[in-house]
Parts: sequence; C-alpha cells; structure tokens
Amino acid sequence: MTPPLRVLVHGGGIGGLTLATALARRGHQVDVAELRDELEVLGVGIIQPSNALHVMREIGVLDACLAAGFEWEVLTVCDPAGATLARIPQPRMGDAPSNNGIPRPALAGVLSAAATEAGASLRFSATITGLDDDGEGVDVTLSDGHRGRYDLVVGFDGIGSPLRRRLYGDTYTPEYTGFANWRVTLPRLPEVQGVVMSAGNLKAKALLTPITDELMYLGSVFAEAEGFRPDREHAHEQLAERLAGFGGPIAEALAQVTDPSAVVYSRISQVTVEEPWHVGRVVLAGDAAHASTPHLAQGAAMAVEDALVLARSLDDAEDVATALAAWEERRRPRAMWVQALSRAVLKQETGTPTTPEEDELLKVGIPGAAHVLVQPY
Repeated sequence: MTPPLRVLVHGGGIGGLTLATALARRGHQVDVAELRDELEVLGVGIIQPSNALHVMREIGVLDACLAAGFEWEVLTVCDPAGATLARIPQPRMGDAPSNNGIPRPALAGVLSAAATEAGASLRFSATITGLDDDGEGVDVTLSDGHRGRYDLVVGFDGIGSPLRRRLYGDTYTPEYTGFANWRVTLPRLPEVQGVVMSAGNLKAKALLTPITDELMYLGSVFAEAEGFRPDREHAHEQLAERLAGFGGPIAEALAQVTDPSAVVYSRISQVTVEEPWHVGRVVLAGDAAHASTPHLAQGAAMAVEDALVLARSLDDAEDVATALAAWEERRRPRAMWVQALSRAVLKQETGTPTTPEEDELLKVGIPGAAHVLVQPY
C-alpha cells in the first residue's frame, strides 16, 4: 500500500514502539496510545536473542541497544552446586549478534526515542474508550479526549489486553501456569560473561544474565500458589529460602540480595487467542495474542518480529485486509511453536508431567530452539 496510512498502536511497550518506528520510517502516520503516564518500567533486564536483534537492526536501533546493554555469545549450564556442565555457543541470525542483555528501562528509552525521531506521536495516560470499525476505517476515542479515524488499530497492549476484551470479551483471559518468576538486579559478577543457567534435581531453575558492564539480574522460577505474593519486608529472605539448594555463582549472587524492595515478583501466565488475531481493521499482536512463558527468552522477540512482519505485510499488500491475513498466516505457526515449547520446558525443568506432544517438542531442546529461531521469519 502507498503511505500514508493512519495507524493507532494501542500500547507503548517493546512491540508497540517497534511497530511505531517501523511504520513511521515508512511514511505512515502513527499515534501510540499508552496507558501509563510515562515509559517507566520495572528495573530488571531482558534478553534480546539474535532474531530480536535482527529486528533492531532493521529499525535502526541495533547499535543503541548494544551500547546500552551487554553483548554475549555463550550459554553456560551449571549443576545446582555451580559446577559447569556445558558451554554452548549461541547462533546468529545474519550478522546480528547472538544475544544482548539490556535493562528494560534502557530498552524503553531507545525505542521511544526511535519512534519519536521517526515521526510517531506518543500519547500518555491514554487508552481506548470508544471504537467503531465501519469497514472503511476505525473511529477511535481515547481517554485523554483525542478522537481520530484510523485505517488500522493494532493492540500491542500486553497479556491483559483491553483491546482483546473489546474483541472477544472474557473468552481469552490469562491462564496462570502455577509458576512465578523472582528477579532482582545486582552488580555483575566478573565470571558472568553471558547467561549462566543452573538447573537440576531441585525442580527449579536459576540464572544470571548480564545486562550492562556493571549489572546483571538473578532470575528464578518456582511453583507458587495463585494467591501468593512475597512479603514486602521479607521478600529477599523468601527468595533465599527458595534458592537455598544452589551453590556457585547463584549462591554468590544471592548473598548480595539484602533489600526486599529490590525483588521483583511476577506470576507466569499465558494467553492463546484461538480465533483470528484480527477482526476487520483491528488486530492483536505480541502478548495480547500469544503470551508465552519466558523459558526460551522469546516473548519480546516474538513481539518485535510481529511488528516488523506487520510493517512488511502492509508494504506488500494492496489493502489492509489482505495484509492482516498474510501477516497472521506467517506469524501464527512460529509464535504458537514458541509458546508450546516454552511451556514444555517449564514443565520439564520443574518436574511436572508432560504430554506426548510436549515430549516431541522437548527433543529440540533450548539449544536446538535457538538454531530454529535464527531462521528467517
């Protein structure tokens, strides 16, 4: 299609800002509606695997991401005592690096600056309060009083997506997996030159991820009751109890955790929208359509792939309907494969029974998945 299209991106997270940048750089008119009053995010880090970094290169921010983060090439696997079991080189997509660890606030800053510089408009404290798709366009009212007519509305508004509820009601609500993620940012240990993952017969996994020259984060996954929340004054002690069986670098990192307020706790849930991800000129993407567990470190990567492929699909199609159909045909199999394998890995690592279908997926393994995911998307 010949630009400019008018596009509303609902959600200013990683996927939404990537799409805003990709579309604005192509000459489209893009508004981003973000519910928060600023792009402040929890101060933990994120892994950008090579396929995500390939997208960052495509939208012109790879160098900024690498400068703000910590590039790494080798995954180190340890037993619970800390003894090294394997050092696994990680594959690359094209000439993008294998991996980059980066603080989430730094990544938000890079992407918001890119979207703004490309010409997108960011509207904070704004969410959709009215939406009418008449087939030729979508009339939208935002909570900040803005009214506009758009050729396309894209929901990159997360696992709790308000836009998904508008389209499908409560049909697709987040499913709690029974497990939760504990994370805390710490000074980087010198030996942490890439992800150090420790797992074994403790039915738990812990990892250290470098995110800058100075910082890393300690992450761990445990089975938790759905209603459980850490004690605000004793969260660090609760984390220490759960990681008591680990030695080596995990124990060394844990000894630095003395502030309960530094511990970030998040339940691990997933969402699978079985029906089409687009209805008319409104489309769901990223976690709004296919949130997965973090066990392949591919959640944000799937979102930015969604964004870039959607921009390219709009380049190639004659109309919005054709573009959305082509986009979903390309994206659904890959995103569903990541979701299914991520859940299977979670179950395997925590001693939870797996299905025959999951056993087949697990033959690929995490190293094999990395090689699959550096193939063209």
